[in-house]
Amino acid sequence: MDSTQSLNNSRYFSQTKRVGFRLWTEDDFHLAFNLWGNTAVTKLIGGPFNVEQIQERLSREIQNMNTFSIQYWPIFFLETGEHIGCCGFRPYNKETDTYELGFHLLPQFWKQGFAREAANAAISYIFRNSNVRKIIAGHHPINEASHRLIK
Repeated sequence: MDSTQSLNNSRYFSQTKRVGFRLWTEDDFHLAFNLWGNTAVTKLIGGPFNVEQIQERLSREIQNMNTFSIQYWPIFFLETGEHIGCCGFRPYNKETDTYELGFHLLPQFWKQGFAREAANAAISYIFRNSNVRKIIAGHHPINEASHRLIK
């Protein structure tokens, strides 16, 4: 991720050529609902999720940031400002400084390289800004797109 930001994109803590990363806030429920309330996004991660589950997920991301300085950060298409989804990390094994990479994208952004671009940027960011020693990633066995990206 490029640490320099244009004045127009100063709301992002980091960005790539096409993707801006920022932190979740309690005011982002509408974004969380559009993402984790989407059955296409959640069908392989235990969804569909109801309003209460989505609020819990949003709160957990905010808590992860407060506790571990990581989260599945909300990501945005810089060209339009549209919410793409989220990409980032969760603690996997704090004793060994191992984090799990994950990403959830809205269907209209699938198959355009956003997941790869965001994942590469997030990996770069976490190695530069934390004590992480190991990153793992997994995927649902039938999610071929995630399999190709992780491979």
